Amino acid sequence: MAALIDAHVHLYSPEINESPAEWAAAAGEAHWATLCTRVRRNGQPVQAFPTVDELLRAMDEAQVSKAVLLGWYWEKHYNCVAQNRFFERCIRAHPDRLAACATFHPEVGEKPVIEELRWAKEHGFCGLGELSPHSQHFELSDAGWLAALAVAAELGLPINLHVTEPLSKNYPGRVLTPLTDLVTLARSHPRNAFVLAHWGARLPFDPVHGDEIRAQRNVFFDTAASPLLYGPEVFREMIEAVGADRIVFGSDYPLILFPATERAPSIKSFVAQVETLGLEPSDERKIFSATAAVIYRI
Repeated sequence: MAALIDAHVHLYSPEINESPAEWAAAAGEAHWATLCTRVRRNGQPVQAFPTVDELLRAMDEAQVSKAVLLGWYWEKHYNCVAQNRFFERCIRAHPDRLAACATFHPEVGEKPVIEELRWAKEHGFCGLGELSPHSQHFELSDAGWLAALAVAAELGLPINLHVTEPLSKNYPGRVLTPLTDLVTLARSHPRNAFVLAHWGARLPFDPVHGDEIRAQRNVFFDTAASPLLYGPEVFREMIEAVGADRIVFGSDYPLILFPATERAPSIKSFVAQVETLGLEPSDERKIFSATAAVIYRI
């Protein structure tokens, strides 16, 4: 099996894990609570709230050598800062196993955003995200956002963006992320590298923007939550469309990816699904590790 990097993992501090809904109410993060504390019709939680040690065990079970911790698209900048400080402690404690992306909210203005991004770079962060302007309620013309893009390009920090599948069924907390906005963003900021989460809603097949995004070499796609969104054939389809060197394996741990058969999050099960596809060894290697190693410089 190829070396493994899981480039889309979420992790929360003990304060959040102890009582997620109560924390969200106190912290002003109603949207996160709607998404992350919901349960399915059978009463099963959509996701778990593991500790760092539990994440490391899940990585070991799946033979994941390194995981990239992604922040959340918080609605309040102070929650972004708090998560960044938690991630800094995580990567300092486990530098051989964990890398991290920083998160931010432009609401605080250009100077604090720039300071936070420079702090993140100085403390070993490898990127930014997961961000979602549409969920965080700011315009793509926001001065703080534009300043962040400039600094990210300067520092070589790729940006992971949440993307919602336009054709997906409705669910609590679903926020549309217009594909036109993502294409405009990539086109207008060619010095930035963008990783579109959740296969970027299969943007390369969009009848309006597909050709342009296929040619946009600063746009990459991660596989986060794939088993919940698409059939396994999406791997071959996207390899054909953009090449394995633009695809990054990400599980979206601790989301429960196989709710029909599993009660707990598992990176291993997703890895096993990919291994059964019989991909070309070179493509599997790129998806499982090589592409992420290049993009995030890890």
